[in-house]
Amino acid sequence: MILRVQSPTTVIFHGEVSRVTVEAEDGFYTFLPRHIDFVTALVPGLLALRRPDGTEEFMAVDEGVLVKRGEQILVSSLSALRGADLGRLREAVEREFRVSAGHEEEARRALSELEAD
Repeated sequence: MILRVQSPTTVIFHGEVSRVTVEAEDGFYTFLPRHIDFVTALVPGLLALRRPDGTEEFMAVDEGVLVKRGEQILVSSLSALRGADLGRLREAVEREFRVSAGHEEEARRALSELEAD
């Protein structure tokens, strides 16, 4: 299977995989090569993939959509972080979420000021 994980601004991963596991709104799904075509909305969580050589890799994905069609799997997410080590990935996610939370707070504050004016 060919997996492509992308955000609005960049491609995070594009390559051959033998298995993909993601968390959707209604539970976890694992996709194998002859899985039926499928579409689902993703929730923030982990995406685990296994390459044909058996190595595993992990990505933290934000909300998004997964489309499985034939041998192609496309994951489009608001943001995603890639890492081989879950501990380091967790640290990166915490840093990223802190930055995002700060930007959201600034946007809310600016909106409040605009409404007050």
